[in-house]
Amino acid sequence: MKSPPLWPLLVLALVFAHGSMASGYADNPEAQLLIQELVEEEGFDRTELEQLFAGAERKDSILKAIARPAEKTKPWYEYRQIFVTDKRARGGVDFYRVHAASLQRAEREFGVPAEMIVAIIGVETRYGSNKGSYRVVDALSTLAFDYPPRSKFFRSELKHYLLMTREQGLPAGEMKGSYAGAMGYGQFIPSSYRAYAVDFDGDGVADIFNNPVDAIGSVANYFSEHKWREGEAVTAPARVGENYRQEWMNDGLKPKRTVAELAEGDIFPVGEASADARATPIEFEVEDGLEHWLGWYNFYVITRYNRSAMYAMSVYQLSQEIEAKRQL
Repeated sequence: MKSPPLWPLLVLALVFAHGSMASGYADNPEAQLLIQELVEEEGFDRTELEQLFAGAERKDSILKAIARPAEKTKPWYEYRQIFVTDKRARGGVDFYRVHAASLQRAEREFGVPAEMIVAIIGVETRYGSNKGSYRVVDALSTLAFDYPPRSKFFRSELKHYLLMTREQGLPAGEMKGSYAGAMGYGQFIPSSYRAYAVDFDGDGVADIFNNPVDAIGSVANYFSEHKWREGEAVTAPARVGENYRQEWMNDGLKPKRTVAELAEGDIFPVGEASADARATPIEFEVEDGLEHWLGWYNFYVITRYNRSAMYAMSVYQLSQEIEAKRQL
């Protein structure tokens, strides 16, 4: 395995050097610019925003967590053991049983398999039992103002969060989520909440924090909007020859080579596949060597949720475990 990149460690050294700073962000120059922007462009009340940011706390634990995500620090065989477990699969069967009508309606309306929706919620929050313990305003402020590598992205998410809480009538200083500001059963970041959350039970509110029915519809809508192809496969095992093109493995997430082209690189699907179907060849580290897969377009769609092949494979394999147990 490669050594982890040095830049996250350098960033941590930089930000922790200022660990004695006051926790509030009201006087932070970047926060002040955001406040000005929200007041002038979106009609927010300046005093309310300054009070909110004065109470926002920098969290060093967030900076540590984002510098070492599991997708980048664990081999596949260890990562898989976190999510594809008998307990989580049984939990998925229970969740399916309770919400069968909503799941089946989501499958009909959006074309996304019910077990895939359940698996996303299972991987993200263990079916709503662990939605995150950080205040979202703390998480997003910490990352927007004290994490330079992705400050632009998280500043945008912080703005979306404030707009979202105003739109939904939610208390911006109280909502909780993950260390990266993801929220609810399906762990939507604020921009995704605003773009893809739906009122699936018809009560007039798109609530993915406390309403599992809205969460089910929202996850299905997310997949549909990212062009899930109804009825198509997600992945297939692959076999490789002695001289296979290893540099093609894990070379991006979006399928760009056809099955015929992959064959020229000594990479083949196990089972039938159209020669002109496009796939992403994937190589995972297992305890006794390597295993190989082909990810079809629907595999790529799963990675729109989390840009990691290991994440997408975990979701897919958990969905299969859930469906297998449900059929028993």
